[in-house]
Amino acid sequence: MNQYETERERLSRQYAEFSDTALAELAADAGLLTDAARDALRSELTKRSLPVDLALSANEPIQQRQISGPLVMVKRFRDMPEAQVAESILDSAGIDCFLADENTIRMDWLWSNLLGGFKLMVRPEDLDAATQLLDQANVSESTEQGDTTKEAGDERE
Repeated sequence: MNQYETERERLSRQYAEFSDTALAELAADAGLLTDAARDALRSELTKRSLPVDLALSANEPIQQRQISGPLVMVKRFRDMPEAQVAESILDSAGIDCFLADENTIRMDWLWSNLLGGFKLMVRPEDLDAATQLLDQANVSESTEQGDTTKEAGDERE
């Protein structure tokens, strides 16, 4: 028995335990399944006489990001809250990122200076967009806090 058949049998046993609703939900995402999983699902749907079509979405190919090489650092942070805010800004923009040395520094704060703080890392192709987003966030922070400098002629008595 080859690997395909072994996997199909394993999935057939697993799908047999699913409820009809769970199978219908799985069929809605059938385009994300392997060939063996789709065959096992199709066979289980046929056994139960469920009128569910597998959504293969042939028009929309699955977009997988290619591995683009070593990650690059966008910015360093001394404090955790600043680093987490920056990470959430990039996450909300759909840019994959993570904080390097986060767990080590959380365990022992004294290591922060030795390691260079929290490093926000992104893919090389996302570097420009990430830098732009973080720069915009810093600009908006300073304008939200209000400018305390006075221009000439603004003084009131």
